[in-house]
Amino acid sequence: MLKLNETFAISLNLDIFFGMQRLLYSSLIFLLMACAAAPSPVSKINGISYVANRIAVDSTHIQPVININANSAAIMPFGFIRNINDPEIIYNSDRQWYGETKAGAKQYISELNRAGLSIMLKPQIWIWRGEFTGTLVMNNEEDWEALEKSYANFILDYADLAQEMQVQIFCIGTELELFIKNRPQFWFSLIKDIRNVYKGKLTYAANWDEFWRTPFWDELDYIGIDAYFPVSNMQTPTVKDCIKGWASEKVKLANFSKQWTKPILFTEFGYRSVDYTAKEPWKYDRSMTSINLEGQSNATEALFQSVWDEPWFAGGYIWKWFVAHDEVGGPENNQFTPQNKPVEALIAKYYSK
Repeated sequence: MLKLNETFAISLNLDIFFGMQRLLYSSLIFLLMACAAAPSPVSKINGISYVANRIAVDSTHIQPVININANSAAIMPFGFIRNINDPEIIYNSDRQWYGETKAGAKQYISELNRAGLSIMLKPQIWIWRGEFTGTLVMNNEEDWEALEKSYANFILDYADLAQEMQVQIFCIGTELELFIKNRPQFWFSLIKDIRNVYKGKLTYAANWDEFWRTPFWDELDYIGIDAYFPVSNMQTPTVKDCIKGWASEKVKLANFSKQWTKPILFTEFGYRSVDYTAKEPWKYDRSMTSINLEGQSNATEALFQSVWDEPWFAGGYIWKWFVAHDEVGGPENNQFTPQNKPVEALIAKYYSK
């Protein structure tokens, strides 16, 4: 038989053992609850705007996209309008390049998905001679109604494709300020019709000076901005000067995101490799003939340093990326593409984070 002091010792040891078990159990529960309560890190959309081409794409065209650590691509089929007052949108025509059609968009999406990239499907309008889509306006009620019908057919056709291909984001329009200003009710109704077809996330690509006035952000999932904000007047903008230029824009964007409780997505961003590239970044006219690779790199780095890590910022799509990587860009090219220029390595660095 156990003696009294032995019994007491065993009892004491058991109390200590079970007490430690309870403490460990409570600590584990607390830790699990804390982990569940903590917000998971949200990965940014590190995207490229994939320019439509005459040909189908394969892994050799997509590998350069992987090489810059991109995780998403904007696919941009096109509809065409004959002039700024014409209500008819022509699309899926035999006269279009393959990548501009529905079949081409589907093939591009399949190949990019195969490589592990998510997709924003972004159907766009091209007006003859490159007229700015923001000034698209009709002269009478009959033409407005015809434009609404034509645009609805165009965009809902691609909403069907977005749903079929399970793309992550669908962009309902790009830089159509006067169309929206003159016919806001059409757009609210169109968004409802799109929601009936497509079950993913929606955005609209507003121009940098238009998004303040876009009335339907509450109906979408992202505030989409083509982010050509002027941030420096220097011939070769420095990173420091561009960051200074972004300071006030950041405050406005943060407040705007808070106002609508929506994240901001740069549906387009980028700079040409020309002098004064950050002064009027939207310009692409042929009169700008200088080549300035340093300015392009500095302005791009400033954008990454200024906004990419902000909690209200969802990411963006670099403008623009061509299918045939080895045949485009380079040190003698002064257009937007970063391909085969110093800025390409810079983008790869920030997209790797």
